Amino acid sequence: MLYHPAVMTPAELASQPSFPAQLSPEAQSLWHCKHGNWDEAHSIAQDIHTKMGSWIHALLHVIEGDQWNADYWFSRAGKPSRKPKDIDSLWDEIATEVLA
Repeated sequence: MLYHPAVMTPAELASQPSFPAQLSPEAQSLWHCKHGNWDEAHSIAQDIHTKMGSWIHALLHVIEGDQWNADYWFSRAGKPSRKPKDIDSLWDEIATEVLA
């Protein structure tokens, strides 16, 4: 069973010190991203073949510093490009949608 939207907020997801059980793949990727596990977050995002997966993938490439690749994934997600200064607010924006 995956988390029901009302169970966890983005702030709660971010503050979990250990990997919470029963997260959706999208929330799993975001948790790993927030906890510095870029490779695991990226591995999970690559297997999410939706616009949300592309949006998470874009965030990860912004974090990596690969803006060209990030812009490709923003385009696939149908979202405007964002820059490194936006990483925290972008994570919050994506997490809000994932947990909604």
